[in-house]
Amino acid sequence: MKQQGLGAARLLTLADIDWNDAAALLERHGLALKRIVDGVAIPGSYWGEPEAGVIGTAVYARGDTPVHSLLHEASHLIVAPAERRAAIHTDASDSQAEEDATCYLQIVLADELPGVGSARCMDDMDAWGYTFRLGSTRAWFERDAEDARAWLAARGLLQVARGSQSGEVA
Repeated sequence: MKQQGLGAARLLTLADIDWNDAAALLERHGLALKRIVDGVAIPGSYWGEPEAGVIGTAVYARGDTPVHSLLHEASHLIVAPAERRAAIHTDASDSQAEEDATCYLQIVLADELPGVGSARCMDDMDAWGYTFRLGSTRAWFERDAEDARAWLAARGLLQVARGSQSGEVA
Protein backbone atom coordinates (compact mmCIF):
# COMPACT_ATOMS: atom_id res chain seq x y z
CA MET A 1 0.00 0.00 0.00
CA LYS A 2 1.13 3.48 -0.82
CA GLN A 3 -0.73 6.53 0.32
CA GLN A 4 -0.59 9.26 -2.27
CA GLY A 5 -2.79 12.09 -1.15
CA LEU A 6 -6.32 13.37 -1.04
CA GLY A 7 -8.60 12.42 -3.91
CA ALA A 8 -11.47 14.53 -5.26
CA ALA A 9 -14.29 12.86 -3.28
CA ARG A 10 -15.55 14.35 -0.02
CA LEU A 11 -14.27 12.27 2.84
CA LEU A 12 -16.23 11.57 6.00
CA THR A 13 -14.72 13.70 8.77
CA LEU A 14 -14.93 13.71 12.54
CA ALA A 15 -17.31 16.67 12.27
CA ASP A 16 -19.73 14.30 10.50
CA ILE A 17 -19.90 11.78 13.35
CA ASP A 18 -20.28 11.87 17.12
CA TRP A 19 -16.90 12.74 18.64
CA ASN A 20 -17.82 10.82 21.80
CA ASP A 21 -18.32 7.61 19.78
CA ALA A 22 -14.83 7.96 18.33
CA ALA A 23 -13.31 8.72 21.74
CA ALA A 24 -15.07 5.71 23.30
CA LEU A 25 -13.81 3.41 20.53
CA LEU A 26 -10.21 4.52 21.10
CA GLU A 27 -10.62 4.29 24.88
CA ARG A 28 -11.70 0.63 24.55
CA HIS A 29 -8.25 0.02 23.07
CA GLY A 30 -6.31 1.96 25.70
CA LEU A 31 -5.94 5.08 23.58
CA ALA A 32 -6.94 8.70 24.10
CA LEU A 33 -8.49 10.90 21.42
CA LYS A 34 -7.19 14.44 21.78
CA ARG A 35 -9.34 17.10 20.15
CA ILE A 36 -7.44 19.89 18.45
CA VAL A 37 -9.18 23.18 17.77
CA ASP A 38 -9.98 23.72 14.11
CA GLY A 39 -7.22 25.67 12.39
CA VAL A 40 -4.57 24.67 14.94
CA ALA A 41 -1.70 22.40 13.87
CA ILE A 42 -2.23 18.70 14.57
CA PRO A 43 0.65 17.28 16.63
CA GLY A 44 2.21 14.06 15.34
CA SER A 45 0.58 14.20 11.88
CA TYR A 46 2.70 12.19 9.43
CA TRP A 47 0.80 13.26 6.31
CA GLY A 48 0.13 16.83 7.40
CA GLU A 49 -3.15 18.48 8.11
CA PRO A 50 -5.93 17.63 8.38
CA GLU A 51 -4.66 14.06 8.89
CA ALA A 52 -4.64 12.57 12.40
CA GLY A 53 -1.44 12.53 14.44
CA VAL A 54 -0.02 10.07 16.95
CA ILE A 55 2.15 10.56 19.99
CA GLY A 56 2.43 7.71 22.48
CA THR A 57 -1.05 6.43 23.27
CA ALA A 58 -2.83 9.55 22.01
CA VAL A 59 -4.39 10.21 18.63
CA TYR A 60 -4.77 13.89 17.73
CA ALA A 61 -7.49 15.11 15.40
CA ARG A 62 -9.70 18.06 14.46
CA GLY A 63 -13.21 18.26 13.11
CA ASP A 64 -11.87 18.25 9.55
CA THR A 65 -9.77 15.13 10.12
CA PRO A 66 -10.99 12.26 7.92
CA VAL A 67 -12.44 9.39 9.94
CA HIS A 68 -10.35 6.88 7.96
CA SER A 69 -7.22 8.79 9.05
CA LEU A 70 -8.24 8.66 12.71
CA LEU A 71 -8.88 4.93 12.42
CA HIS A 72 -5.62 4.31 10.59
CA GLU A 73 -3.47 6.10 13.15
CA ALA A 74 -5.36 4.51 16.05
CA SER A 75 -4.84 1.11 14.44
CA HIS A 76 -1.11 1.78 14.20
CA LEU A 77 -1.04 2.27 17.96
CA ILE A 78 -3.22 -0.78 18.62
CA VAL A 79 -0.94 -3.08 16.61
CA ALA A 80 2.29 -1.67 18.03
CA PRO A 81 3.81 -3.69 20.88
CA ALA A 82 3.33 -1.96 24.24
CA GLU A 83 7.06 -1.45 24.66
CA ARG A 84 7.23 0.50 21.39
CA ARG A 85 3.91 2.32 21.63
CA ALA A 86 5.01 4.84 24.26
CA ALA A 87 7.90 5.99 22.05
CA ILE A 88 5.82 6.49 18.91
CA HIS A 89 5.77 10.03 17.60
CA THR A 90 4.39 10.85 14.14
CA ASP A 91 5.72 7.81 12.23
CA ALA A 92 4.16 4.68 13.69
CA SER A 93 4.92 2.19 10.91
CA ASP A 94 7.39 -0.57 11.68
CA SER A 95 7.11 -2.87 8.66
CA GLN A 96 5.00 -3.60 5.60
CA ALA A 97 3.33 -6.47 7.45
CA GLU A 98 2.38 -4.11 10.27
CA GLU A 99 1.14 -1.52 7.77
CA ASP A 100 -1.08 -4.13 6.11
CA ALA A 101 -2.44 -5.19 9.50
CA THR A 102 -3.11 -1.55 10.34
CA CYS A 103 -5.11 -1.05 7.13
CA TYR A 104 -7.12 -4.19 7.79
CA LEU A 105 -7.82 -3.23 11.40
CA GLN A 106 -8.97 0.29 10.49
CA ILE A 107 -11.61 -1.22 8.21
CA VAL A 108 -12.80 -3.58 10.95
CA LEU A 109 -12.91 -0.74 13.50
CA ALA A 110 -14.99 1.39 11.13
CA ASP A 111 -17.88 -1.02 11.72
CA GLU A 112 -17.76 -0.09 15.40
CA LEU A 113 -18.42 3.59 14.70
CA PRO A 114 -22.06 4.58 14.19
CA GLY A 115 -22.50 6.35 10.87
CA VAL A 116 -19.23 5.03 9.42
CA GLY A 117 -18.97 1.31 8.63
CA SER A 118 -16.38 -0.62 6.70
CA ALA A 119 -17.83 0.13 3.26
CA ARG A 120 -17.56 3.90 3.78
CA CYS A 121 -14.08 3.54 5.25
CA MET A 122 -12.91 1.55 2.22
CA ASP A 123 -14.46 4.07 -0.18
CA ASP A 124 -12.70 6.91 1.64
CA MET A 125 -9.40 5.02 1.65
CA ASP A 126 -9.68 4.70 -2.14
CA ALA A 127 -10.65 8.36 -2.54
CA TRP A 128 -7.73 9.45 -0.36
CA GLY A 129 -5.25 7.51 -2.45
CA TYR A 130 -4.45 4.22 -0.75
CA THR A 131 -3.36 1.80 -3.45
CA PHE A 132 -3.55 -1.97 -3.47
CA ARG A 133 -2.41 -4.38 -6.14
CA LEU A 134 -5.97 -5.59 -6.80
CA GLY A 135 -7.04 -2.04 -7.59
CA SER A 136 -9.24 -1.15 -4.63
CA THR A 137 -9.33 -1.36 -0.88
CA ARG A 138 -12.42 -3.59 -1.01
CA ALA A 139 -10.78 -6.05 -3.42
CA TRP A 140 -7.72 -6.23 -1.17
CA PHE A 141 -9.78 -6.61 2.01
CA GLU A 142 -12.02 -9.31 0.57
CA ARG A 143 -9.56 -11.26 -1.58
CA ASP A 144 -5.94 -10.48 -0.71
CA ALA A 145 -5.64 -9.67 2.99
CA GLU A 146 -4.98 -13.17 4.37
CA ASP A 147 -1.54 -12.13 5.61
CA ALA A 148 -2.94 -9.10 7.42
CA ARG A 149 -5.68 -11.17 9.10
CA ALA A 150 -3.15 -13.83 10.11
CA TRP A 151 -0.76 -11.16 11.48
CA LEU A 152 -3.54 -9.69 13.62
CA ALA A 153 -4.85 -13.09 14.76
CA ALA A 154 -1.35 -14.29 15.73
CA ARG A 155 -1.08 -11.33 18.09
CA GLY A 156 -4.54 -11.78 19.57
CA LEU A 157 -5.81 -8.63 17.90
CA LEU A 158 -8.34 -10.30 15.66
CA GLN A 159 -10.54 -13.31 16.11
CA VAL A 160 -11.38 -14.54 12.65
CA ALA A 161 -14.41 -16.78 12.19
CA ARG A 162 -13.56 -19.91 10.18
CA GLY A 163 -14.15 -19.19 6.51
CA SER A 164 -15.11 -15.57 7.14
CA GLN A 165 -13.59 -12.59 5.37
CA SER A 166 -14.30 -10.33 8.31
CA GLY A 167 -12.96 -10.35 11.80
CA GLU A 168 -13.76 -9.27 15.28
CA VAL A 169 -11.44 -7.02 17.19
CA ALA A 170 -10.25 -8.62 20.39
